[in-house]
Amino acid sequence: MPQYAILRFEKHKGNPARPLEAHHERQKEKYASNPDVDPSRSKYNFHIVQPQGRYYHFIQNRIEQAGCRTRKDSTRFVDTMMTASPEFFKGKSVKETAAFFQRAADFLIQRVGRENIISAVVHMDEKTPHMHLTFVPLTKDNRLSAKEILGNRVSLSKWQDDFHAYMVKAYPDLERGESARETGRQHISTRVFKQAVQLTEQAKRIEAALSGINPLNAAKKREGTLVLLKKFFPQMENFETILKKYRAGFSRLEQKNAALAQEAKAGREHKLHEQLEQNKLEIEVRELHRIVDAIPDDMKRQLRAQARYGQTKEER
Repeated sequence: MPQYAILRFEKHKGNPARPLEAHHERQKEKYASNPDVDPSRSKYNFHIVQPQGRYYHFIQNRIEQAGCRTRKDSTRFVDTMMTASPEFFKGKSVKETAAFFQRAADFLIQRVGRENIISAVVHMDEKTPHMHLTFVPLTKDNRLSAKEILGNRVSLSKWQDDFHAYMVKAYPDLERGESARETGRQHISTRVFKQAVQLTEQAKRIEAALSGINPLNAAKKREGTLVLLKKFFPQMENFETILKKYRAGFSRLEQKNAALAQEAKAGREHKLHEQLEQNKLEIEVRELHRIVDAIPDDMKRQLRAQARYGQTKEER
């Protein structure tokens, strides 16, 4: 079975730094959004680059040290996921697995600079070992520019080529996966699917609470609904930010349905499965939007104001 070297980037504007840190560094007691995490195995996780304090503070310090200008929509850090196909890790010792991730980290360290790396942590407590390497996208002349470092879709394909070429020198059996530019697809991570399912479950409880509000119980029911929304709404807004990059792919799904049936007949069931999973996610997202649209505007404004106040306090 083919074994692939895998490299993926996800850009962030800064606000998700704390929740991402809590997930990557396993600072939470429970991981409801990711049932694949086995906390009993988290003790086997290890760092290639140990974080020096909080992610947010590291990001701010590097930007200030560089003296570069930022905008509200600037990408302040990049989350990189590096791994290989599950089959690659079968039978490998902890030492061999660590050597793989050290080499993968070295590839990125050479490209973006050791001084810009926030953390590089290997998760051994999920189904497939993988590394999250986060970095501040500063250019050599101290400009904050993820666009220049990562480039466009053509450049990202070149990143994949270079990563494979670097890794295959030590691991000759690794193959280069199909480029999204060639297939017209955009990868949607398992984490995004899990978030969609979790948020849909929460949203249905909120919808039931909203539908139960009437003039006789308005005050009490509203208070109870706000408790549910305080947890749900910030997660939903963060999820919306993540989904923006997949919108173009969603718009093409309906046009591809007929072609998918032909692909299945031609024996390409694995590709059909991937596209059907994208369709499934789109259905979940549409359901979420339907429920979110039903939340009264005054409640949304109140929740946004509370979220901004809470974030300001945490970042101090």
